Amino acid sequence: MERKVCFIVQRYGLEVNGGAELHCRQLAEHLSPFAEVHVLTSKAVDYTTWADVYESDEEDIHGIRVHRFGVSQERDVEKFNKMAENLDTGVVLTNAEEQNWVDEQGPMVPELTAYLKEHKDDYDAFIFFTYLYYPTVMGVREVAEKAIVIPTAHDEPYLRLRIFENVFRKAKAFLYNTEEERRMIHKKFYNHVAKSEIGGVGVDVPTDVNAERFKEKYGLDQYVVYVGRIDIGKNCHELFNDFVAFKNKYPSDLKLVLMGKEEIPVPEREDIVSLGFVNDEDKFDGISGAKALVLPSKYESLSMVVLEAFTQKVPVLVNGFCEVLKAHCMKSDGGFYYNNQQEFIEYLQYMLEHPDISRKMGENGAVYVEQNYQWKVIVDKLRYLIEYVTENGVD
Repeated sequence: MERKVCFIVQRYGLEVNGGAELHCRQLAEHLSPFAEVHVLTSKAVDYTTWADVYESDEEDIHGIRVHRFGVSQERDVEKFNKMAENLDTGVVLTNAEEQNWVDEQGPMVPELTAYLKEHKDDYDAFIFFTYLYYPTVMGVREVAEKAIVIPTAHDEPYLRLRIFENVFRKAKAFLYNTEEERRMIHKKFYNHVAKSEIGGVGVDVPTDVNAERFKEKYGLDQYVVYVGRIDIGKNCHELFNDFVAFKNKYPSDLKLVLMGKEEIPVPEREDIVSLGFVNDEDKFDGISGAKALVLPSKYESLSMVVLEAFTQKVPVLVNGFCEVLKAHCMKSDGGFYYNNQQEFIEYLQYMLEHPDISRKMGENGAVYVEQNYQWKVIVDKLRYLIEYVTENGVD
């Protein structure tokens, strides 16, 4: 019998720029041949305010039925940033303050949670993406016995909030991105008894990837590339400082190319080129022509862009303070991880001076993805969890 399942995610759409959101859309589409798939989400495109942009309440995207709900309030960015700064200092919040933080985190879509409550019996399983946001925190409460959570979690201050205990201790099953993520969650929430699998993503690569097309289009030659949101949360400000320090020590024509929406100012330098949000053709063309992919983020639960770089046999240089990124390098031999600016500088110079070793690291990365990140394996694991929840969901 065909199962009817529902994904819940903070944003969903072809215009949405975000790793977890793309992960959700890809997984929903790859599951759709085996189940009737619906998505519940907000009407937002931008995650900073969650302002309603999509006008329709329902639409079909690549055969997936998407139900959209407007926010009851937009995020007060200044207020939220102050709350986030307080959490970073280790301040302990009351239960009411934690709920207020979740409301401000957003997107605050009470009609979505009301839909879950009303239609709980219409679906066999509910698949929640990202532990951090209002739809997951409030939604799991309504359908815990049918809930599969894909946390996309990393070790960050928010994870210590008590309000997330409801998510990690009540949901019926979990699909983690990595073994490192599962160990971290088990250690923090003692939810070892919950059924879980290691999923991740498959990597969909365009058939026509052409590095020279990208270089000619943008007038580029020698460069390293960063792909993702350009903001403080991704540690881009440190990347700028590290790259400038690298160029000061090792002057060359090398450029840093940025692909992603600018949330913070980008230094006005000829050797730092910001292209904004790009389409898949430019993204893969750009990655394939790079000397390396650089990723300064300290907080990643998987990092799809690292896997995409590996498919193009491009080595990576990543922040060693992120256990997931560090593990990718150690398991694949596909790149270096750095712990400070000096290591960033010297590893990058080493990669440039030793193209044969860089090429071998890229080839190692391609093998790693082929062996570990294929959609069929991941979808089969999710289908197993759906059957488990369907058969064991009612306590």
